[in-house]
Amino acid sequence: MYKVLLVDDERIILEGISNFIEWETYQTTLIGTAKNGVEAYQIIEKELPDIVITDIKMPGMNGVELVEKVHEKYPEIHFIMLSGFAEFDYAKQAMQYGVKHYLLKPCNENSIIQALKECIEEIEKIASHYRFIQEMNEKLEKMLPYAKEQLLKEFVTSESYGNKELEYYQRIFRMELRDPLIKLVLFQIEELFDYEHLFAIKNISEHLFENMILSCTVGEHVLLVIGISSQTDNLHDQMEQIRERFFQYYQKDITIAVSEAGRMIAVRKLYKQTLECLQHRFYLGEGSIITKDDISTQTMQEDDLQYDQQKFCLLVKSGRWDDARKELEQFFQQLVQLRLDIQTTKSYCVQLFNGMIRMCHPEQMKEYLLIMPQLLEMETIQSMHTLFAKVAKEISLHFYQQNKSKHSAIIQKVLHIIEKEIGNQNLSLNFIANERMFMSPDYLGKLFKKEMGERFSTYITRIRVERAIEMIDREKDVKVFEVAEKLGFTDSQYFSQVFKKQTGLTPSEYRKG
Repeated sequence: MYKVLLVDDERIILEGISNFIEWETYQTTLIGTAKNGVEAYQIIEKELPDIVITDIKMPGMNGVELVEKVHEKYPEIHFIMLSGFAEFDYAKQAMQYGVKHYLLKPCNENSIIQALKECIEEIEKIASHYRFIQEMNEKLEKMLPYAKEQLLKEFVTSESYGNKELEYYQRIFRMELRDPLIKLVLFQIEELFDYEHLFAIKNISEHLFENMILSCTVGEHVLLVIGISSQTDNLHDQMEQIRERFFQYYQKDITIAVSEAGRMIAVRKLYKQTLECLQHRFYLGEGSIITKDDISTQTMQEDDLQYDQQKFCLLVKSGRWDDARKELEQFFQQLVQLRLDIQTTKSYCVQLFNGMIRMCHPEQMKEYLLIMPQLLEMETIQSMHTLFAKVAKEISLHFYQQNKSKHSAIIQKVLHIIEKEIGNQNLSLNFIANERMFMSPDYLGKLFKKEMGERFSTYITRIRVERAIEMIDREKDVKVFEVAEKLGFTDSQYFSQVFKKQTGLTPSEYRKG
């Protein structure tokens, strides 16, 4: 029902119109009557009628003044004006405030009813128009995020967008795109995931980044455009919060790449920069936050890569896993420092891996060859190192057990004597051969090298240095000359020279380190 207010200073007219019109028949209800404009305005403020039927000429506040005052505050209220011929100038004034219905007194029932119908039709037309606009705005609000997402996808994948296109989208989206300083943030989820996880990253980011301008999914990544201001100094902390919260919800890690600052016009270049950063997760590891600074620290060249494949393979074959592990760690450390092309790095790894497994029995080698594709598919150098080390340890321990069982009773006895006489200054190959074993030193030396994989003197030196390290680690206040004496060195200075040759440090430097 539409609410109607009747205003006239003549009681007869008020009562007549009130009684002879069947208001409910025309979807209306009469909410009251007023004798002048002042009284009418009070009712209007309280009841907010849809239609006001008012006389023009009234004491206090006439009809035109009432229309003017109501139009200023409640422009949606419709008026039907009642007037005599002599008051037509008043009617013209009222029309400038949108009054369309002007009835001459005396007016009959049909003319008032027709005016009511026309007012109701106008009200419904305006309401329909308003509903349409509202529905369009609601649909637009729902569609806008997808439109903005598509815009960002096109901007980062197409070279045809420039200032003209930026101005156009800036206008239709009613948002600032050209001038703000921005950074791009690219997320990659580690392990298997589905669309729910991408959506979750966007949702978490929207809550944490107050100055997020645009976002979208590009393939398997989530891309954000962040406005840069003095309030974004904690950008790194906010990204850490996103990583932690996402891991808390899904037990999956994410790697984040961040571009340098730039303008939206350079968004394609900034996007390529984030992809380049993301590639370096191979070296920096999964779950990293990678910036341009992190990928521009290369100080070595490919020619600087130094590793001895034969030495590493010999260590593995002799079953010396601890030494082989150190050699392998040094090899991978160099690759991380070099930051070569990923395929080049993988080729070096495969070359060393292939050299190692070729020492195995053919059947065992076939099994390890099946691991090589896994090595090539690894997405980080850390995971390659882990798999490589696992296989190398397995092969080393196999050779160790094999070598151990092959050691003749003679070599077993030699090793026992070395263990017992390690602190003897006279310990040597000749001493053992002549004084303990009563056999040819030359034959014993060749047999020892064949079964142990290294010369007797090299073995003695290595064992003594290893024992020295154990003593220094165990007894922090032990003197260098005391260590030398306990391990059969007559000269502590010579002992220091041997120690440094083996470890790269003097005993004193090692203890401080």
